[in-house]
Amino acid sequence: MELDPVLLSRIQFAFVVSFHAIFPVFTIGLAAFIAFLEGLLYRTGNPVYEELSRFWTKVFAVVFGMGVVSGIVMAFQFGTNWSVFSYSAANFLGPVLSYEVVTAFFLEAVFLGVLLFGRHRVPAGTHLFAAIMVAVGTFISSFWILSANSWMQTPAGVELRDGIFHMTSWLEAIFNPSFGLRFLHFAIAAFLTAGFVVLGISAWYLRHDKATASSRRALSMTVVLMAILAPTQLVVGDLHGLDTFKHQPEKVAAMEGIWETQEGAPLLLFAIPSQSAERNFLEIGIPKGASLILTHELDGEIRGLKEWAPEDRPHVATVFWSFRIMVGLGLLMIVFALAGVVQLVRGRLYESRRLLRIYTWMIPAPFIAVLAGWFVTEVGRQPWLVHGIMRVEEGITPSLTGGMALFTLIGFILVYSAVFVAGVYYLGRVMRAGPESFKAEDEDSGIAKRPLANVSTRLSEGDEPWGIPEGK
Repeated sequence: MELDPVLLSRIQFAFVVSFHAIFPVFTIGLAAFIAFLEGLLYRTGNPVYEELSRFWTKVFAVVFGMGVVSGIVMAFQFGTNWSVFSYSAANFLGPVLSYEVVTAFFLEAVFLGVLLFGRHRVPAGTHLFAAIMVAVGTFISSFWILSANSWMQTPAGVELRDGIFHMTSWLEAIFNPSFGLRFLHFAIAAFLTAGFVVLGISAWYLRHDKATASSRRALSMTVVLMAILAPTQLVVGDLHGLDTFKHQPEKVAAMEGIWETQEGAPLLLFAIPSQSAERNFLEIGIPKGASLILTHELDGEIRGLKEWAPEDRPHVATVFWSFRIMVGLGLLMIVFALAGVVQLVRGRLYESRRLLRIYTWMIPAPFIAVLAGWFVTEVGRQPWLVHGIMRVEEGITPSLTGGMALFTLIGFILVYSAVFVAGVYYLGRVMRAGPESFKAEDEDSGIAKRPLANVSTRLSEGDEPWGIPEGK
């Protein structure tokens, strides 16, 4: 059997991107959380915030390192597997990806050192500034990466001449039609990912009577934020879906499992799409639901997949089920975040053992939802590298063989598995040690804590969960 270099290269890149994506989506949200904690520490002087910030900064550093290691390989793949595409799109992708390194990665790396090793060695304001810069750096990084990816989904500001993309407008290319909502959708996903990890870990500590004061504070802050962001993500996701319906209707048709162009299309809750039979089996749906959501009319028309040639359709089953996994997990996040706020208002959040256990179980949920959304985005774009302009097979390296692609794929799987196991093992040790362990390390190190100017020295555990001193 002859090995297909295009298919194997797609699998290889999908594996590397999926492995890498779970790290930045966590660190982007976590960096913002750490900056927020540092701001509260600077404002109040409450050592609970220092305890939390030290703990989550160490977690951030480990995950950031794993993200860097796993992300470097993607740059090499552009040259080894997709050299034709890289050459064709170099006028846009080259500068954009360079901007990401220069404006974001260097910013994060420099100030991360201050954040990690500068506590009690630099002024409080400088340490807070370093935390903010790390958070800003993560968002600048995601800005450029999402711009490049969105351009591949909805290309603009370029024209293809002799197989080369030539720039006609940098602003149109960077701020292409799908970029704004895609960036907002990703940013909220990053906050949700970090938030539910903080919820889950804090809940685990409370269930085991560990780091009680800091875990209560983290839990109460985060559950309120999640109750705001989770429903907001549903609204932003709907707007993003409407934008996709406008620019990539075949992707939406696959998301909804619609084969025939029809008015009043149902919203399918369950179905088994068949690519070969060009139909669904065992459909369960809400009549006219899809038309109502996508066109805001009960009898609105939705184009079916048969409007496109079979070779121009994405793999329907992957897109269809990935979309439902993403939405289903998003709805669970909304339910449990709102349930947490209700329990917080009733004064029962910290003693609600069942809800605390659910929060711990929910730790993988945002990561799975992000990966499912990524599959919808990328598989739904197929068979195009640059939507409507360059097909996947046109961008592959001509000299690449199936055997070469398979060999490197196996190598990546083995190496990444080792990195993942080592990283998770070390993170497990950090998590089991808990925030209180860093207080002991600080005392053992003999570092003298400097007083924070113009702030209170400590708040009682009964103060407001947002850490605002009484009377302020």
